[in-house]
Amino acid sequence: MAERLQKLIAQAGLASRREAETWIVKGKVLLNGHLAKLGDRADLAIDQVQIDGKTLTTAQEKVTILLNKPRGYVSTLKDPEGRRLVTDLVADIPQRLFPVGRLDYNTEGLLLLTNDGELAQQVSHPSHQVEKTYLVKVRGLLSAKMVKRLEQGLILEDGKTAAAKVEKIRTTGSSCWFELTIHEGRNRQVRRMCEALGLTVVRLKRIRLDFLDLRAVATGRYRHLMGSEIEKLRKDK
Repeated sequence: MAERLQKLIAQAGLASRREAETWIVKGKVLLNGHLAKLGDRADLAIDQVQIDGKTLTTAQEKVTILLNKPRGYVSTLKDPEGRRLVTDLVADIPQRLFPVGRLDYNTEGLLLLTNDGELAQQVSHPSHQVEKTYLVKVRGLLSAKMVKRLEQGLILEDGKTAAAKVEKIRTTGSSCWFELTIHEGRNRQVRRMCEALGLTVVRLKRIRLDFLDLRAVATGRYRHLMGSEIEKLRKDK
């Protein structure tokens, strides 16, 4: 049965649907020898789909892992600056995995990697409002007024943020630790929210994603998600 090309690419575990759509727009995908267009459909039993010259085959075994990302790694599949990639930390896994969302270079903590494009779409799409909790250390003190602003939403250059949750505030000298929960995924969002309050982030670690946490996963290590966890991720969306 014919399916949209971006769905076939996602099912094959090569990328999320959104990234697959970008590949199509950029002319990286051929359908039966011709440049593919958004909206094109194919049946791999009778059609040939090529991505950067490689023929698309049926879906490979689905793998999803939870990585405790260290600082100093980028959450992309390649980096023009030659920095270390999060995929370097899972190089022993034979399947080609890609990150679900991103943690920036100096942010550490929980990051999912998968070859299941459908799952990646479900977890990362803004409409599903998946909660992400960060442990934040800032230079400066978090006042009650600042907490209220975070909980009501802040005006950033790309618009007002959704309401956040602030918990477990702890002051140590001239610094402050707290947990911040958001469900958006804007670029550098937590850092920019703190900057809008006049606070400088000195450490940032994602400690939870939905019901998942970093329990028993050391920095730089990973574990495979159990089937029950994957099903729960799907059902929670």
